[in-house]
Amino acid sequence: MRDFVLLYINGREHRLRGVEALQPLSDFLRLGLNQCGTKVVCAEGDCGACSVMIGRSEAGRSQLTYVPVNSCIQFVYQLDLAHIVTVEGLKVDAELNEVQRAMVDCNGAQCGYCTPGFVVALCGAANQLCSASKGGGQAAGANRLSEKQVKDSLTGNLCRCTGYEAIIKAGMDFDLKKFQPFSALYEEKPIIAAFNAQAVEPVLIEADGRKVFLPATIDSAVDFLKKSPDATIVSGGTDISVNINKRGLAPQTIMSLCNLSGLDQINESDAGGRKTVTVGARVSLSRLERYFEKIVPEFYKVLWVYGSPQIRQAGTLAGNIGNGSPIADSLPFLFAVDASIEVTGSGGSRVIPMQSFYTGYKKMAMKKGEMITRIIIPLPTSDELLRLYKVTRRQHLDISTFTAAIVVKTKSDKITYARVVLGGVGPVVLRLTKVEDFLIGKIDKIETYKEAGRLARQEIEPLDDVRGSRAFRLQLAENIFQKYYFDVHDIKEKVLTGGHS
Repeated sequence: MRDFVLLYINGREHRLRGVEALQPLSDFLRLGLNQCGTKVVCAEGDCGACSVMIGRSEAGRSQLTYVPVNSCIQFVYQLDLAHIVTVEGLKVDAELNEVQRAMVDCNGAQCGYCTPGFVVALCGAANQLCSASKGGGQAAGANRLSEKQVKDSLTGNLCRCTGYEAIIKAGMDFDLKKFQPFSALYEEKPIIAAFNAQAVEPVLIEADGRKVFLPATIDSAVDFLKKSPDATIVSGGTDISVNINKRGLAPQTIMSLCNLSGLDQINESDAGGRKTVTVGARVSLSRLERYFEKIVPEFYKVLWVYGSPQIRQAGTLAGNIGNGSPIADSLPFLFAVDASIEVTGSGGSRVIPMQSFYTGYKKMAMKKGEMITRIIIPLPTSDELLRLYKVTRRQHLDISTFTAAIVVKTKSDKITYARVVLGGVGPVVLRLTKVEDFLIGKIDKIETYKEAGRLARQEIEPLDDVRGSRAFRLQLAENIFQKYYFDVHDIKEKVLTGGHS
C-alpha cells in the first residue's frame, strides 16, 4: 500500500505525503510550488480563475486525456496518477502559445486576474479539437474555434473588467493548426508508465488525525467501509469540497474513488425490447452528457446546464444522487424512467428502485458501509413523450429553484400513460401519483393539462427559501403542465409538417 500521492505537474514528478496531500490543488500550486498563475477567487468552483488541465491515462490509449477542472475544489489526493498542466506549463519553447498570443493581440486582458483561467479553458478546447482531428473526428480540417465552441468552453469562466467581447474574439482568432497539443509539449510515455506501475496499489494518507483512502478495487473499497462505515465518500468532490472550503466541513475519514477500477464504464443492454444503460459511479457528467446527446436529448439538455465544463468534467451522476438534494438536476429524469441504484457493501450488491431510494430529506435507503456503484437507467421508448425542465435565475452554474419531468403516452388522442415528477417542492423529489391517475384516460388537450396543473398545487408542499417563494413554486408547478402540452404538440406539428411549423 502506498503512503503517497503520485502526480506530475507540467512534466515534473511529485510524490506528496501527509498534510501536503490533504490540501486543495490550488493551494499546493500557489503556496507549495510558487506557481501563482493559477488564481483563487471564489474557492467554490464558480469563477474558473483557478482552472488547470488534468491529464489521465485511459485504457487502450497511448496518450493522456486532458480535461479542464477547478483546482480550488480538487484536493491533491483526488489527483493521484494525474498530470496537471497549469498556465505556466502552456508555453512553447519559452514563448507564448497560440491562445496566449491571441489574448494579447485582441486585448483580452485588463487586470489579468481571470486571464489564466480563460487561457487554460481555451487551450482545453483547442487540445480536444486537435486530438479529435488526429483521430479523424469531425474537427478534422478546422482552422478556428467557432463562436459557439468558444462560448461553450468559457461557460465556467468569469471576467469582471475586460468584457467578454475581446476574450471571445481572442478565442476565435488563433489558428488551430498552429496550436501545440499537450502531447507535443510533454513526453507522455514515461508519465503513463509511472502511472501504470502504481495503479494497482491502494493509497492510504494519514496526517493530523485525518485519514484518506484511495482503493484500487471494489473489494478493497468495501473492506475499508466495513472498518470505517462513517467514512465520507468522494467522487468528483464538486459539492463536498465547497463545504470544506466555505462551511467548515472537516471529515476525519475520506474514501476517494479516483483510482477505483470497474466503475468508469457506460454499458448498454436490451431486455424485453427496452434499452437499458448502466452508468458506473465514476463516470463524469461530461461523459454522460456526450453519451445522451443523441439517444435522450432531453436529459442531455439538463446535463449541459448542470454547471460549467470544469464542474461537469469532475462531477458524477452517482455524486448527484448521493448528495440527496430534492433539487438535484438528474433526479426527475431518473424517477420518470424508473431507474435503479446498485449499492455495494460487505454483504454484496443489491439494487434499490429509484422510487424508494430516498426516505427523507437527504436520507437514503442505504446501509452503513454501502456505496453507490452503478445507476441502471431504462431509456424512454419511442412512444413516450418526455420533457425535462429546470428553472433557475440564470442558465448555467446555478442551483435549481424548481425541476420537473413529465412523460405521457397517447393513443387516439387519449392519454394512456403518465408519469409526473417534481423537484424543489418538498423534502424529497416527488412523484405526483394523483395527477398521473387523473391524466390517464383523459383527452390529450390543453384543458386537461390546465386541470392537471391545478391538481398538482394540491399535491405539493413547497417552502420559501432564497431561491424562490412557496407561491412562486406553486405557480411553477401549475404552469409547467401547459408548457409541456405546447412543447410536445410543437414536436407533433413538426413531425406532421416535415419540420416546418
